[in-house]
Amino acid sequence: MENFEDTLRHDLHQFLQSIKEVDERLPECPDVEEKWEAVAKAYIPDGIREFQDFPSASLGWMMYLGMAVAKMWDTEWEIYSKIEDLYGYLRDKRGYDAMDEYIREEVLLLEGIDYTVLEKLTGECASRVYNALMRQHFEPGTRDAFNGFVSCLHQLYLMGAAVQLKRMGYHMTKMN
Repeated sequence: MENFEDTLRHDLHQFLQSIKEVDERLPECPDVEEKWEAVAKAYIPDGIREFQDFPSASLGWMMYLGMAVAKMWDTEWEIYSKIEDLYGYLRDKRGYDAMDEYIREEVLLLEGIDYTVLEKLTGECASRVYNALMRQHFEPGTRDAFNGFVSCLHQLYLMGAAVQLKRMGYHMTKMN
């Protein structure tokens, strides 16, 4: 499973780098990374339920969550870091189905072309990851299928955070 997640990371990184959404070196943001486990635990019941009928949304919403947590880290981390269930906090603003819109509008403060571009970007990343997951031919309902799904969510969360950090002006460059 580790190899599958490494492949996902590499593919998403290469794709996002090719369209200049991330730098060659991915950012390190331990505060955002530390929230992954809590966000995932809270998200997985909803994500699994939605996956059957809406796989791109089920996967893509996690990329939005990574972006939202990165934005929260940059703005009011003293406040947001104390919220135990960041996923529930974001979901409950408008509900699961409209969480993507809420994050784009109210957290990332996007409108117009920027709003649409991010929607397309997230959809493309979710589609890429979904296709990679389907190529694994995991038997539905198995531990491998679950672990594959979680690997997809993890990489989308991390890439979402990376995209947002770059958009906010954080760049990872090698120091001499």
